Amino acid sequence: MSRKYIIAGNWKMNKTPEEGKELASEIASIVSKDATVEVVVCPAFVALERVSQAIESSAVRLGAQNLYPKTSGAYTGEVSPEMLRAVFAKYVILGHSERREHFHESDAFINEKVKFSLENLLKPILCIGETLEQREAGETLDVVKTQLLGGLDGVDASGMSNLVIAYEPVWAIGTGKTATPEMAQEVHGSIRSLLKEAYSDAVAAKTRIIYGGSMKPANADDLLAQPDIDGGLIGGASLDSKSFGDLIDSARKLS
Repeated sequence: MSRKYIIAGNWKMNKTPEEGKELASEIASIVSKDATVEVVVCPAFVALERVSQAIESSAVRLGAQNLYPKTSGAYTGEVSPEMLRAVFAKYVILGHSERREHFHESDAFINEKVKFSLENLLKPILCIGETLEQREAGETLDVVKTQLLGGLDGVDASGMSNLVIAYEPVWAIGTGKTATPEMAQEVHGSIRSLLKEAYSDAVAAKTRIIYGGSMKPANADDLLAQPDIDGGLIGGASLDSKSFGDLIDSARKLS
């Protein structure tokens, strides 16, 4: 496969700076400098600097869990791209279902963040996905299309080369439920088809689309073997270096 697998850990609101440094050090020790899999860890804001130091000489990349689309200013509690770059962050998770649900982020606001990230040399991991109610109503592909095209509005082909799409069925996040490999592949394939229509065959072929719904060592092999699944955005399993390492190994076997 020409697309390089990416395994990204979303630590969410877990790990103190010291705990994060310890976990990042453990992960760095199992990722070689010439890794065939791209590995990213995304700690909470307060742990970014410690984690950055822990992975400094390794192949592990640093990501953030969010940003605000302004350079600076009176935005209490927010973090700018410049602040993230100062601690050597390369990636940023945007549009996560928890941001959409708890903080009522719209496709338009997420799109603003995506474009501002790209303008400021950060690589967005754009999250899209349906709720259980939407899936049961047969609306999955419509929801995914709306979120995808809304989040990418105004992003050109050059921007797409620095962007990752994460399909995360909301009903499978933190619930222990997982889309079957076939269910996940259906949506990933649909996303790639939408990218062909919106951009080109070349852009669609190069864009990495990763799965973000309770991927763990027990199901990773089957999910990653699907032709349009290029990695995982990992929640709970990323908080344990052994489990996270097993996921990296699953991707390595298929690389």
